[in-house]
Amino acid sequence: MIKIRQYFNTLEITKGFFIALLNTAFIYLSYWGLVHPLIFSTLGLLGLYLLLASNTKTWFISGAFTGLFWFWWISLSLKHYEMLWAIPVVLLILMLSYGLLFAFIAWTSHRLPTILRLQTTLLPLLLKSLGLLTLSYVHPFGFDWFKPELVFVQSYFGIQKVQFALILLAISLAIWRKQLPYLLLTLLALEPMTSQTEKISKNIALITTHTTVQDKWNKHKHQAQFDAILKTIDDAIAKKKTLVILPESVFPIFLNHSELLMYKLKRRSKRIAIVVGALYWDGQTPRNSTYIFTKDNIQIANKVLLVPFGEANPLPDFLSDWVNEVFYDNAVDYKASSTVSDYTIDGVTYRNAICFEATSEKLYEKGKNGKRPSQMIVLSNNGWFTPSIEPTLQRLLLQYYSRKYGTNIYHAVNMSPSYVIQDGNVFYR
Repeated sequence: MIKIRQYFNTLEITKGFFIALLNTAFIYLSYWGLVHPLIFSTLGLLGLYLLLASNTKTWFISGAFTGLFWFWWISLSLKHYEMLWAIPVVLLILMLSYGLLFAFIAWTSHRLPTILRLQTTLLPLLLKSLGLLTLSYVHPFGFDWFKPELVFVQSYFGIQKVQFALILLAISLAIWRKQLPYLLLTLLALEPMTSQTEKISKNIALITTHTTVQDKWNKHKHQAQFDAILKTIDDAIAKKKTLVILPESVFPIFLNHSELLMYKLKRRSKRIAIVVGALYWDGQTPRNSTYIFTKDNIQIANKVLLVPFGEANPLPDFLSDWVNEVFYDNAVDYKASSTVSDYTIDGVTYRNAICFEATSEKLYEKGKNGKRPSQMIVLSNNGWFTPSIEPTLQRLLLQYYSRKYGTNIYHAVNMSPSYVIQDGNVFYR
């Protein structure tokens, strides 16, 4: 039997574990509602300081536990496929993936100066900092939720790359010179979030639903679910709302092939604009879509970025077909739209986003008008991963993009609270 102590000593394991805790604490503290910018600023700086000062083995341990602490919830979806046996396999893959990624950064950073015969202790620190800066561009299987700078999203520091680079530079100099006053350079990265009063329209009804995955796909319960959704829309009309937003796939059917439901929604859209998630069938492949009903128009906006292994298999075709056959009962992958969609309601233009894709840089690219989206409507179904930290991590990522691009985000969610994000501030509805 291979013994871990042959490769790692107790100090390296303990230190790596502790660093991972520091670099993950902001997620769990947010989950528990313990939010303060001073705490997050301090923990973020301490975690990065200890990481940059560590050797390759500690980086591997830290990366492995970071991958586990950030993303263990991914394995929860397997219970819905009755694949409990695969949960430890997924957890092991997560730990090894991020452990090896971290170790590669550290090993390269220490090895390269030796190859170049540069006798300096600063260069390895700068190279490790560069590795951390570029980690947010590394997307295993298209999954891009790991962003090291996210630790500062609710802190006194900014989250732009240049600000994160300044923080890493300050820490590197402090370690190199063994003088903590160099950390004062982090003051150049200060950009505290300001407390603001919500300026979002009160005429928008943002709906939270509580339908489990099992109930959502149980056809025998669809009628009761659909009646409840229509009643929710009627309640919004009674409250004089002008727009009602419902979560992802609250109609888990090909809505464009249900004449009765389409009729009922079109009739209600004469009195209120409706944005709702449902499936769409174009005659060849299924799509995860947003349906936008207004007085004179029906628009369908299809999802652009599909969830890896959840909606589309990112593996090569020969492997993808085998995985779908063995694990997903020959399920057909969803099809993604080639371009992002914008739509206008009451003179306001919104960027369409469905769950996973709202946490991707692509959805914040400039549109046809040459501008980044100032308003975004996001529909999500978090039932696959609750109870867990997944809704919290998703919210933190949306706060990150709201701060980064100044986008106001309206987020309607199934199985976790809905909210509005304005300049990185969260307002629950």
